[in-house]
Amino acid sequence: MGLDNPLHIAFLLIVLLLVFGARRLPEIGRSVGTGMREFKDSISGDTARLTQTTQQPQAPAQPLATQAPVATPAPVAVEVPAAAPPVQAPVE
Repeated sequence: MGLDNPLHIAFLLIVLLLVFGARRLPEIGRSVGTGMREFKDSISGDTARLTQTTQQPQAPAQPLATQAPVATPAPVAVEVPAAAPPVQAPVE
């Protein structure tokens, strides 16, 4: 007894479709797949895949001896023009 028969699988899919609807089934499938993958990774101790999917790859850092010292730029004075008075059109 189990899901060996394709008729049992079809019946189960029809019941799931009626209960959850067509819009929710792909979302449920994705969440179940993500949960199973995270569970498998936590059991096997494979944390490299978890950190790899959540973080973007970063450029390798250069050793401190080869990096040039960073100089801070001097502040630059910027003149902001005064606001001009509004121009009024002549009244006719």
